[in-house]
Amino acid sequence: MSLRAPEFFAELRLPFPSGTAVGNTYYATPIAGAPLRLQISFTDTMYRNTYGGLRLTVMHVDRGKIDAVALSFADHGTFHRRKGALHHRNMPDTFNITLAKPGQPPWEGADTTGLRDAIQRYAAVWFPGALTESASSRAAGRTAHPAPTLPAARSGTRAR
Repeated sequence: MSLRAPEFFAELRLPFPSGTAVGNTYYATPIAGAPLRLQISFTDTMYRNTYGGLRLTVMHVDRGKIDAVALSFADHGTFHRRKGALHHRNMPDTFNITLAKPGQPPWEGADTTGLRDAIQRYAAVWFPGALTESASSRAAGRTAHPAPTLPAARSGTRAR
């Protein structure tokens, strides 16, 4: 069975109008004419044909890789609803393409909301203003939570 990456990225409903999947990787130019590109690929686990998340990479057309971050399925609750399923008992927060049921994608039962939100937050850092209206209107419907404040930084000198 194949990874079916284009279907997975379509299910993510990413807000980049120029995005496309090529093979097992998603490529986007979030800001038209800008030299930065976004590349999203699957992160391998130590087991063959098993994936544990996505790797987001910001690429510059002339300078190459600028930044990268790995987003795990576990950290974003992607497979929280399907925990306990027999074929996922050893690695519940991953998907394995060889264990998928016939006719179903290997990520069956995934909730991609948390993952998509994390991708959008990452993209907002590197591509400010690039998210489409559909993404911003969807985000506007959510309840805002106050951001935690960081403790004041201590100076390098000791107080007496």
